[in-house]
Amino acid sequence: MTALGRLTWLETKLLAREPFALIFTLGFPLVLLVVLTGSFQPGDPAFGTADPSDYYLASYVGVVIGALGLVVLPAHVAAYRERGVLRRLRASSIPPWVVVGAQLGVGLAMAAAGALVLTVVGVVAFGAAAPASPLAVLGAFVLAALAFLALGFLLSAITRTARGAQAIGMTLFFPMWLLSGAGPPPEVMGEGMRQVSDLLPLTYAVRAIREPWLGGAPVAGDLLLLGALLVVAAGLAARSLRGD
Repeated sequence: MTALGRLTWLETKLLAREPFALIFTLGFPLVLLVVLTGSFQPGDPAFGTADPSDYYLASYVGVVIGALGLVVLPAHVAAYRERGVLRRLRASSIPPWVVVGAQLGVGLAMAAAGALVLTVVGVVAFGAAAPASPLAVLGAFVLAALAFLALGFLLSAITRTARGAQAIGMTLFFPMWLLSGAGPPPEVMGEGMRQVSDLLPLTYAVRAIREPWLGGAPVAGDLLLLGALLVVAAGLAARSLRGD
């Protein structure tokens, strides 16, 4: 097994043992999906032509990505930084790209696992629809996941402690979750709330996944903004982490 494969497997086992990571990537979105899906009746005009169960299932696949990138990954990598693990890995001749690659691999796997659990529960328990355009949803999902994982690396580079990363991540995550369209539908928000929503990156991730899931066309602007976030966050994170 290669160094990348060994480190990825080790990181997978470590994260799988962390209740915090499992709660935020699997438990939290799943509980909210159940609560919100049961709170609205089919045909509610706030969701347009979509069924509430379809709307929230597609939206919470995006929330899994947000929780992982804003809360779980920054705290995990910052803990490594705080304990000097990154320096020891470099001293052991493990290239930095292997460390980053392992974190990205585990992050994508956790995001996929969370999305799969949500989809199975939504379809089986609530009769929600599967993605209308699976390939478009998959493409948006991967792009959004990479963008938020890059943002997670940036947050871990800015904050020097795991507690600091966790606090900042939660401070960013909860408003984004509420205003991204995964809480109240945009149609029931006030104008000021919608303007704030348009400034939040999770809004674009959620919408990029939800539109093709519900049978609409992918929104090019959302994909471009996620691509820009990926490039900028990855570049800044690389510069900040270079000295570790």
